[in-house]
Amino acid sequence: MNQIELSQLLLALLPALIVGALAYYFFKSFIKSEEGRRRFLLVKDNQKTALPMRLQAYERMTLFLERISPGKILFRVKPNSDDPSQYEQLLIRTIEQEFEHNLAQQIYLSGDCWDYIKTAKNATIGLIRKANGLDEVTTADALREAILKNLMEKPAPTDAALAFIKKEVKSFI
Repeated sequence: MNQIELSQLLLALLPALIVGALAYYFFKSFIKSEEGRRRFLLVKDNQKTALPMRLQAYERMTLFLERISPGKILFRVKPNSDDPSQYEQLLIRTIEQEFEHNLAQQIYLSGDCWDYIKTAKNATIGLIRKANGLDEVTTADALREAILKNLMEKPAPTDAALAFIKKEVKSFI
């Protein structure tokens, strides 16, 4: 094979190499595009099932916050004795049971939202304990009055968490 035959062979193979390279490029682009399309469809299908579950979790946590709101829990949970410490424990136990019942909802909520909810729960418990520590609280009814008086002076701890939930739900609807 001489140089002329070799150059003719290369000239004959050059279009085939160019076509092969272009086919490889377009095939690779097509595969990448199809993968992106499949991923988009998968995310879209997940959104169809995940969004209602997520909204339900936000609804349940809103209901939880409403149920443990100091004003509402005092009217829902009546004292079974006149001892303020027993009533305090009953209120705290009720809040903890409500929280444990809704514990699994955290997987559908953002980390910030869950932190707001835990803070509201702990602040509500702290408010009850603080009210029971007052000197004028000697009966369960006096404890109820002290808690309600505190609510008139400043907003309920659950209000901030409820506002955060509303803001977060509006952001993804």
